[in-house]
Amino acid sequence: MSTIKSRSNKPPNKGKSRFSKINAWLHLWLGLASGLVVFIMGITGCILVFEQEIKHATSSWLNVEAQESEKVLPPSKIYQAVSKALPNKEIHGFWYNGLDKTIKVDIESDSLIYVNPYNGKITGIVDHEDFFHIMDEGHRYLWLGRDIGSQVTAWGTLIFFFLLISGLILWFPKKWNKTTRNSSFKIKWNAKLKRLNYDLHNVVGFYTIILALLISFTGLLMSFHWLRESTYWISGGWADEKEKKEQVITAKKDTLSKKQLDKLAAADFIWNKVRKEIAKENKEAVIIDLPHEPEDDFYACTDMNKGVWRDLYFDQQTLELKPNSQKYIDNERFSKWLMRSNYSLHIGAIGGIPTKILYFVGSLICASLPVTGFYIWWGRKKKQKPTVKI
Repeated sequence: MSTIKSRSNKPPNKGKSRFSKINAWLHLWLGLASGLVVFIMGITGCILVFEQEIKHATSSWLNVEAQESEKVLPPSKIYQAVSKALPNKEIHGFWYNGLDKTIKVDIESDSLIYVNPYNGKITGIVDHEDFFHIMDEGHRYLWLGRDIGSQVTAWGTLIFFFLLISGLILWFPKKWNKTTRNSSFKIKWNAKLKRLNYDLHNVVGFYTIILALLISFTGLLMSFHWLRESTYWISGGWADEKEKKEQVITAKKDTLSKKQLDKLAAADFIWNKVRKEIAKENKEAVIIDLPHEPEDDFYACTDMNKGVWRDLYFDQQTLELKPNSQKYIDNERFSKWLMRSNYSLHIGAIGGIPTKILYFVGSLICASLPVTGFYIWWGRKKKQKPTVKI
């Protein structure tokens, strides 16, 4: 004769739906499968939130004493100064970062060149493979290379997005009373480690879910072209596509100059035009890229503020601003605004330092969820099984 000693006298939960069981099973195994990916992306994302602030606080070659805007040297002068110092390097473009920042000169090299905007002297030659670049490679590709790593992080993010939804379903109390409210909304700090860990996963995960969904969804928009196109369409994009095409076809050409201008003189003209006539904000931060081929356009970037920027294209022959250039973001339709603000929404720059702090904490919590979730699973796995007496 044998007796079986059960862990509990409670009858089995026969009322648990098939959907709840499947959801719990998927949450467990998808969480285990994607946990390491989510952890790495969360930690590296947390580090990258304040990349620019940390760099400018620790890198003296990035900062200069601000002077009047009229004293800033144009691209042609910067080109001559860098060419004299580094005669064997081809220069591709100029990144003006503001009156109190050095200019980053894009050259054919693995190093980054920084130049004083007022005298053209090189303030620093820095290896491109710095700490933050390594963190960025981990965040984007898990250090596996672009081809493999981008697929792993994309699908890992997609799984995490669905884990957040399935986790919300698991969190939702079956009954609303004082006990379930306390267990669902409050952390029992004086509890044992297993209970505290469960609360850190369950309760903290709930409070962070909106931010975590936003971070993961904006990451998915950068990973999956089909999702970006679908979101653009759903948010009202393409409604005026025909009108835009007609505008491009019928756009009149500016007759500024009939002869081809020298590239450096043209770069100076575009740089001055952008900062004095086109830019709406952060006017002294302008990127100018030199065209490589006769048919290429001049590229300029302006209105760089809080993770958002404005791409401009100028005809190389006439220096006309081309119709495919972007509008000032406040003048865009919602669909265009959403697409152009996606990066800013992903990194938390949209609201400045307050949202960056929020994203720092949110990314840290996202990284913790696979850890606390794994400990919950491991604790249940190691739990003593029912004993059998003969």
